[in-house]
Amino acid sequence: MNGVLRKIVAFKKQEVASLKVLKPVDNLKKVAFYNRSTYSMTNSLLAGTGVIAEFKRASPSKGVIRKEANIDEIVSGYQRVGASAVSVLTDTKFFKAEPKDIVRARSAISIPILRKEFIIDTYQIYESKALGADCILLIAAILSKDEIALFQEVADDLGLQAIVEIYNEHELAKLTGKERIIGVNNRNLDTFQVDINNSLSLASHLSSEVKITESGLNASTNLQALIHAGFQGFLVGESFMKEANPSLACDNFIQQIKKVS
Repeated sequence: MNGVLRKIVAFKKQEVASLKVLKPVDNLKKVAFYNRSTYSMTNSLLAGTGVIAEFKRASPSKGVIRKEANIDEIVSGYQRVGASAVSVLTDTKFFKAEPKDIVRARSAISIPILRKEFIIDTYQIYESKALGADCILLIAAILSKDEIALFQEVADDLGLQAIVEIYNEHELAKLTGKERIIGVNNRNLDTFQVDINNSLSLASHLSSEVKITESGLNASTNLQALIHAGFQGFLVGESFMKEANPSLACDNFIQQIKKVS
C-alpha cells in the first residue's frame, strides 16, 4: 500500500469509528432506502451499454475536476444517454464528495448506483445500503483476502453487489473465486499514470461473470481491444466530468462502444 492509500485508510478508520457512535447500524436500518429493492449491477451491465458513468468533483491526483456540479442534472443526463449505471464518490476529505450525493442521485435515477468509497469496515456496507447504493467497491490493495470474502458476504446478505478491484497480478491471490464482478484499475496508485494495457494483461486471469476496466478511458481509447479481451463494463469519470456537457461526453463514448462492438 502506497503513501496516499495508507493515509486514506488511516483516516477512514478514524472516520468510521466516529460514525459508528453517531449513527449506529440499528439507526441505519431505519432509513427508508435501507429497505428498498436494489437494482442488479450485473444485469444492467450485461443488458445495456456496459458504461458506469461517474460523478466526480475532485481526486488526489488531479485536484478539482469540477467544483460546481449539479449531481441531479448530471446523473440524470448519464441515464438519459444510455449509461448502464452510475458511480458516485462519497469521500469528503480526499475527493470533495459527500455521502448525501448518493441520496440525491438515488432520487434522480432508476439505474444501479455504485458507491465509490474506501470500504474498510462492514459498517460502511450497511451505510451504503441506507444511502441508496446498489453496489460497493472493494479495493484489493487495501484489503486482505479474508476481508474481501467477508465484505462480499455481508453485501450479498443486504442485496448489494460488489465490484472487487485489482491492479496487478499479485492481487489476484486475494480473489476468493466467488466474485461476480471484477474491476481492473488502469491507474498505477503509486505514480497515478494510467495505461489500458493493465486491463489487457490481466483479462485472461479473471473468471468473474462481469469484467470491468476502470480509469483512463475516453472516446479515443482502443475500446475494441478491451471488448475483445472480454470486458463488458467501462467505468469512466474524469473524461466525462471535465467536459462542459458530461452527458454528451458519455453519449460520445457509448457511440464509440457501439461502433466497435
